[in-house]
Amino acid sequence: MNGRTDRASLAAAARLFCLGAVDVVAPLVAAVKPQVAFFEALGAPGILALEDVVRHAREQGLLVVLDAKRGDIGSTAEAYAQGTLDDDGVMAADSVTLSPYLGPESMGPFLKRSPNGKGAFVLVRTSNPGSGAWQAQGEGAIAPRVAAWITAQNDANLGASGFGPIGAVIGATVSEEASAWRDQMPNAWFLVPGFGAQGATADDVVRHARADGLGALITSSRAVLFPAAGTDGENWPQQVRARCELLVREVDAVLPVSSC
Repeated sequence: MNGRTDRASLAAAARLFCLGAVDVVAPLVAAVKPQVAFFEALGAPGILALEDVVRHAREQGLLVVLDAKRGDIGSTAEAYAQGTLDDDGVMAADSVTLSPYLGPESMGPFLKRSPNGKGAFVLVRTSNPGSGAWQAQGEGAIAPRVAAWITAQNDANLGASGFGPIGAVIGATVSEEASAWRDQMPNAWFLVPGFGAQGATADDVVRHARADGLGALITSSRAVLFPAAGTDGENWPQQVRARCELLVREVDAVLPVSSC
């Protein structure tokens, strides 16, 4: 089997698994967050598989946050926005993750699509161990300036819910900082990765939400999708359902209203 054939086979398997996983979790959660890199690694067949997964998730009534961490300027940023968010684009997702390192102009094309119901989650304080070198609070840190920009954009584009179209990625594993970030961005949805496999628990995500329990989209990937140790993968839909139900119960126990 050559590399191209192997990628096609892997993409077909990934497609079937992800479509099945969407069917299992759709009654339980508000959104799904496909990780673009794993599909791109499979070449053209992987991109086609991702298109099908995004389309199927939206047909099931789920919001789709495309985890792509895009970040560029000018015509390139416009092309990224078109491909990820436009309803006639390749992916047609509801939202996408963005890297802000190239400055506000790199996020402008995505914000421009907010009147069409599209949004973005900008990396502010991520859950990886090395993120604090540039993202922590304090003099010279980049993240507080990004947070200020998010708040200003949302102030100018508030919806009926009191939230704006630009969210912030604030990792569950930095829970001791969450209240400070929430104070700085009261009108932003937080995308909260790191729950489960990265060690964060339900108690770690309470401060990411507003007092009414809204504003935190808590995500868990490996802890829900991967088989438990010692299992052979049989009855995987039941295993995924059970792990997703556990996640929902854990979050419901600490927040008045929860999304996962």
